[in-house]
Amino acid sequence: MSLLPLSLVVITHNEAANIARCLDCVPFAADKVVVDSGSQDDTVAIAKAHGARVVHQDWLGFGPQRNFASTQAAHDWILVLDADEFLSPELAAQLEAGLPGLMASAKAGAWLRRRTWLMGAPMRWYRPMVGERSARVYHRGRARWTNARVHESLRFEGETAEFKAPFNHADNPSLVHKQLKVLRYSELKALDWRDKRRPVRMWLTPLVYLSAFVKDYLLRLAFLDGWRGFIIAQTAASYAVYKRMRYYEMQHNPASVEAAHRKLARHDLEH
Repeated sequence: MSLLPLSLVVITHNEAANIARCLDCVPFAADKVVVDSGSQDDTVAIAKAHGARVVHQDWLGFGPQRNFASTQAAHDWILVLDADEFLSPELAAQLEAGLPGLMASAKAGAWLRRRTWLMGAPMRWYRPMVGERSARVYHRGRARWTNARVHESLRFEGETAEFKAPFNHADNPSLVHKQLKVLRYSELKALDWRDKRRPVRMWLTPLVYLSAFVKDYLLRLAFLDGWRGFIIAQTAASYAVYKRMRYYEMQHNPASVEAAHRKLARHDLEH
């Protein structure tokens, strides 16, 4: 197989269970770089065994960590995946055939479609987990990640292309993992709101829960995925409420920020 002048970039922290599959699904990338923020499991050793260069970088937040990782790539064109994501064979074939043309163009990058698995099977109807449009291929001189601590996004500076076949996201292996991620992401989001001096607006909270649940369960068709759809809609609505409650607590008891940081770090939920 001929290799493309492309860097696969992955940021990791304790991803020993996933990293090999992620790295192996892109056999056409000439360069694979893993930016690790201090894994305590076998992530680094497994990544090296599967052909990746491993660079250590203390955790900067999702957006800054991804921008740092871009600087470590050997090539200007980058494919970014999370460790729990992997290409479908159909998308791998599309990228191998289509990337040379994209990389020879003046375009900034390309959108991919993400298919999420939940409880051991792909979701079939819930819109955000079926063909979610996601910016994952880019020229690092024509795109940059936002500096958000969480829910970062890639901003293109130019025209883009799109590949239709999906890549897979093996979502949290259990609801316990999901709830722990909710705790971590809520903390990061609340800290971003604090930095931006966003108004608290707790009076909106009941409406936020109701609108979030209705949007996901009905408008985004989660109800067609049965009880898995109900669970994901309820979890999303609870997340929308919890991060607002946590932000309210930060405003009224600033000491809670350091206390929460210590607790999350003790349980390996914060780097």
